[in-house]
Order: sequence, then C-alpha cells, then structure tokens
Amino acid sequence: MSKISTKINKGNFFEDFYMGQKIVHPLPRTISEGDVSLYIAFTGSRFALHSSNEVAKEFGYEKRPIDDVLMFHMTFGKSVQDISLNAIANLGYAEISFPTPVYVGDTVSMTSTVIGLKENSNGKSGVVYVHSIGVNQNNEEVLNFKRWVMVHKKDKKTLTGIKEVPTFSETTPILDEINIPKIECVDTNATGGEFFFEDYEKGERLNHPEGITIDDSDHTLATKLYQNNAKVHFNDHMMKSTPMGQRLMYGGIIISMARAISFNGLQNAQWIYAINSGSHCNPTYAGDTIYAYTEIIDTIDHKREDIGLLRLRTIAVKNQKSEEILNPKDEDGKYLKNVVLDLDYTVIIPKNKTKK
Repeated sequence: MSKISTKINKGNFFEDFYMGQKIVHPLPRTISEGDVSLYIAFTGSRFALHSSNEVAKEFGYEKRPIDDVLMFHMTFGKSVQDISLNAIANLGYAEISFPTPVYVGDTVSMTSTVIGLKENSNGKSGVVYVHSIGVNQNNEEVLNFKRWVMVHKKDKKTLTGIKEVPTFSETTPILDEINIPKIECVDTNATGGEFFFEDYEKGERLNHPEGITIDDSDHTLATKLYQNNAKVHFNDHMMKSTPMGQRLMYGGIIISMARAISFNGLQNAQWIYAINSGSHCNPTYAGDTIYAYTEIIDTIDHKREDIGLLRLRTIAVKNQKSEEILNPKDEDGKYLKNVVLDLDYTVIIPKNKTKK
C-alpha cells in the first residue's frame, strides 16, 4: 500500500488562522498584453485610457496603464491559495486603494495580515478578515485593501467562541497628491463621452441600459486567468452536492462587469481612485445576465485644476433591468434577491477646462 504524502497543500481552514498572522503569498505574476486582451474579451471594458497608447500619451503617460480592476484581480488572485481556497463565499471588501499605476511588463505580488476572526454560531464556518498589500517589482505599493471571507472549519463540533471584528473607514481619504499625470486636454471623440466633473450632480442616477450575460466559459477562463483556485469556482462535481447545486461565480467578475457597464454615462471617469466598500449581496451563476445602475453619492472638488472626483454607488442586478429596481433593499433592510453587488467607490474624472 502506498504511503500517503503530506506534501499536498489543502488550504487553510478557519482554525488555521490567528490574529496578526502574516502571510507571504506565492506566485508573483508578470502582466502581459495577453492578459489585457483577455480582460477586454471577458468584460467588454471600453475605457479609452486602458485601450489606446495614443490616448494614454495625451493624458501624459508614456504608455497605457492596465485597467485598475484587472490589476486588482491579478494581484488579488495571489491570496486565494492561502486565504480562500476553502471558502464558502467571499463576502466583501473595504478601503481598496490603487496607489501606483501598473503596466504591461510589471510583476505584482502580495502579502496579507489577519486582522479579524469571527466564528459563526453554527460552528461549521467562520469569517476571516485580512489586510492585503500588493507591490510591483520595485516594491512600490500598487494595491491596498481589506476583505472578509467565510471559510469552512475542519472541526465542526468544537466552538472557539472567537469574535474579533475590525472596523473600517466609510471612505478612503482624498490625498492632495494623486499619482496621475496632469491632464492638459481630453479628446471626447476618443473617449466616447462629453461629460466632465462639473456635469454631474449629487443624487443623480444613471440607469445603464446594457446587460451582459455570463457563460460558464467566461467566468471559468477569467478566474483561471487570475489564478484564483477557490474550489467553489472550479469544482462543479463538488458544488453539485451543495445547496447551490452549481459553481459559484467569483464576485470580482461582477465588479468588472458592473464597471464595464457603467462606461455608458461615465466614459471620462477613466481612473478608479478607491473602492470604499463592496458587498456581494447574492450569488451569481453561469447564464445570469448582469445589469447595473449608478448613483452619484458625492462630487468632490480637488485642489488640482484638471481633475475632480465622484463618489459612486453602483448596484449590479441579475436577470432584471436596472431601472426596475428603485431600492436595492426591502423594507427590512435586506437586499432584494436579484441584487448581486453594492459597490461604493470613488473615480477620478477630468474637469471641463480639459475638454478638447
């Protein structure tokens, strides 16, 4: 009889985490042109800054930076093996910032620190809170975020009673110095949008008309691209025996879809400054069609004369047109069953004086 090897990494369960634990994640990733093209294929993202070197040069870059959300996926994927391989679901994010642009040819890597642990009352699982930092090959910080994920326990009979839940800032502070070039002019023919910072109002709602249906092949290939090996996304055989009955779509894909859909109405909001918070409200599966609408929470002037910031709330909905949702929550404060994402984020947008 063969000896069973102990060399196999089965991932961490809830009991394997402890407060203050520091984890250096394996598999640094060098970003390629193929990654950029595939991201457009999976999401349909149309922001001109990430599509055209010529537009990027007009904005003051030497070449186009990659899409902020793509960079998030490529860096975030490093943490899955250690944090969420045995996850039930990724629950949410907070305080996500993008300090430094990332380009094709850059190599990203990630480390995480456990900042919270909360065992669920059923004793079968618990929530793990981590603070993760991504850097490039020059050790420059490119991504900083906190997230929480529900993870299976190994021992479902023994209760630990641990309940240490961190607090999060409502929004990411707006710095005086923002790491993008000074914008001299914006060619609206190239970006596809004629609206600038001054054209938006607090309380305005944008009902984006497009819907995107996600196939099994789309979300499977995308999640592989990000090297996100969480079992709930890949193992259909395993997931058929769960109450879900099928693979769960990686929530980050819904963030990408919502961002891509928001292009219509926010064409000149090329940069994501921060993601203040995000909740995956309900699961999404292959075959679902995603719609979205965006509310302008706030307009934030900046000391720079060329840019302002918009704090947005984008709500992603499955299998229902966005204009049909007046409020994403019911009278009891619970998310409606078709609401899959509630994303609070801040974008940078040029001012009217830069209009070409």
